[in-house]
Amino acid sequence: MKRSAVLGLIITIALGAILLLSCKSTSPEELKAAVEIVDVSSKWIAKSYQPWPPKLILVPTISFRVKNTSDRPLNYLNFNAIFKFRDDQENLGDNFLAAIRKDPIPPGETSQAIALKSNFGVEGKSLAQFKDNPQWKTVICKLFIQSKGSVHVLLGEYEISREIDFKEPEPVGTETKEEVKKD
Repeated sequence: MKRSAVLGLIITIALGAILLLSCKSTSPEELKAAVEIVDVSSKWIAKSYQPWPPKLILVPTISFRVKNTSDRPLNYLNFNAIFKFRDDQENLGDNFLAAIRKDPIPPGETSQAIALKSNFGVEGKSLAQFKDNPQWKTVICKLFIQSKGSVHVLLGEYEISREIDFKEPEPVGTETKEEVKKD
């Protein structure tokens, strides 16, 4: 009985050691060296819009693709974008995305586009007002990656473009007299 208990304990310890060694997380240096961020673009998009009373909330967004620069397939990649005004201490907003899951990126290949948008933005009444809005300052996005239990690794800082991807709808009932006469 004593022998089988000791043997069971030895087997359990050996299996535990094998399990611990197989679950080793990727080091920050290995993770950063395994990816290259390409095709980066940024813009502002509407989070919400209401024509009356006028209210428009724009949020910054960043999109990119991931190139696998390692010699093995990459999967289980998580991305975290932290958006903040340049020279501010507080974050404007953030976004976490579990992006690459079941279908790994083969070595040398590039992922589909990944987009991350801030959960908070800047409020105004119209598109025209944003041009003169003092709160609409330059925004920086810090992009982090994390994989399989690793720590978050900073991939880079990107300035968000001032391009706005939103068009206000035409007001209802604003036909000119000439348009009414043609009907």
